[in-house]
Amino acid sequence: MLPYDAPPQVIYRIDDHRFITLEHYRDCNHGDTYYNDSKASIRTYLGRGGIENYQGQLIVSDPSEKNVVIPSSAPPNFACSDRGCSVSLIYSTDGGRTFSGTDFMRSFDPFTDTRRYAVLVTSDAYYVEKKRQYDSYVNRFPLVPGFKYGRDTLPLNNRIQFDVKVPIGLRSPSGQERFSCNASIRPTNPEAPLK
Repeated sequence: MLPYDAPPQVIYRIDDHRFITLEHYRDCNHGDTYYNDSKASIRTYLGRGGIENYQGQLIVSDPSEKNVVIPSSAPPNFACSDRGCSVSLIYSTDGGRTFSGTDFMRSFDPFTDTRRYAVLVTSDAYYVEKKRQYDSYVNRFPLVPGFKYGRDTLPLNNRIQFDVKVPIGLRSPSGQERFSCNASIRPTNPEAPLK
């Protein structure tokens, strides 16, 4: 846990009881993130210095509330290797109790480049849309309970689909589509030593 005493703030709200908080942060780009479901009494630590930096669009539109996908990025001015940075997202098929991760893009400037992305979640899949100059390219990834990308083989009748259309009318119940952080809220101890 980071030592900063800034009060928690909700940076993304799915609905009235599911939301992501930024806590113990030095600023809007450096803190700890948590997934919260106040109705199901779930509070899951997501990570540090990643989730809060995603600049693209996120729509969680699964009425079952089982599927949650949360993309990340790197802070501004983050130095990537000569091969770029792998940028990941985390996904849950059990309502946010547990999350697994997988890469969704590679970039030399993830903070800026994630602005061109949208991640959209339905009751059976998530879509990653990369917006290009005149159009967009969309891939569909099935969400199957218990399945982990990079470890398992997709069960029968499930496959990753490339260059598909995003379903029409997807929206998060809250209407929020991007992370939002109030940069004027700061800790009283910004010089606290890291433990």
